[in-house]
Amino acid sequence: MKKTILASAIAAATFSGAAMAQSTLSASELAAKMDSMPTVYGNIQYVLTHDNVDGGPSEVEHADNGSTLGVMHDHEIAPGITGFFKLELDGFGADEKDSDGANIDEAYIGVKGDSFGQVWIGSDDSTYESAVDEIAQFYEVATLSIGAAGYSTGEGDLIQYRSPSFSGLTLGGAVQVNGDGEGGDKSYPYQLAAMYEVDALELAFAVDSNDNGDGNNENTYGLRASYNLDNLRVTGEFHTRKDAYDKFGLMGVYTLGKNQFALSYEMAEADNSDSTEWDTITLQALHNVSDHLYVYFEGYIGGGDDVYDYNFERADSDDFDATAGVSDERTVAAIGAVYYF
Repeated sequence: MKKTILASAIAAATFSGAAMAQSTLSASELAAKMDSMPTVYGNIQYVLTHDNVDGGPSEVEHADNGSTLGVMHDHEIAPGITGFFKLELDGFGADEKDSDGANIDEAYIGVKGDSFGQVWIGSDDSTYESAVDEIAQFYEVATLSIGAAGYSTGEGDLIQYRSPSFSGLTLGGAVQVNGDGEGGDKSYPYQLAAMYEVDALELAFAVDSNDNGDGNNENTYGLRASYNLDNLRVTGEFHTRKDAYDKFGLMGVYTLGKNQFALSYEMAEADNSDSTEWDTITLQALHNVSDHLYVYFEGYIGGGDDVYDYNFERADSDDFDATAGVSDERTVAAIGAVYYF
């Protein structure tokens, strides 16, 4: 995200007022002072969705789709060593005048260097997610995206590390520190990943220990392969967890000028007595209106073995009839816009 001139000028005037009052800064000194200030960025995201369950309810919703406001900064600690931090808030509920307020989405500090890679502490996308969970994370709405759900270490209380590239090979790791001071048991679930890039090919493998006391202590394993060919990117994924599921996904993304088109297929099979299966086909068409604004359409078609639960109320005169059930088909259509800086 680019730093806005207005934000930089306000920050410089606020935090450096005394120094500027004492002396007149040259243009280069002022530029250096402004460059030392944190970068402020953010976005407003609106979406209109139509959600239909076959044999069940049909709903239309206008919603905030994840508007954020963030600030980040880095500085040189020593030659070749940089310190950095990031704080990002979401959950503003920008579609409502009286929203409950924002929540922390990402918050971390760390150090990085060309010789040792980087280590950071706090809340951020996990090592498993960033390495192999690409398809579900790609879409704007992702209502029916299957993805790699089931890796349970989470994104908070993390200590993460990523190595420098060794001839295209990068290693990563994370441990979540869950102390007993928060009312639970001590646990230290971890994630490991290896990512390799050569020319247009990307390969990645990751594992999540899932040591979070959810009743299934089996590891989650994920594989991803991606290939970039001019304006086309193709990605395939596979995720598995014993006594839980097997999941597979394939996606293609084509860029044409200011337009982006994506098509994916995801399927999953639960490791249960019924071997329940479900799948999702997703289509996206996105147009970049300008450097700070884009609009998009996404359509989802989901099917499976009675995998969509529903519960809704229907008005009949003065009586409300609560109807519940399951369905094997669900469709979602979404139109959205994002303004970012």
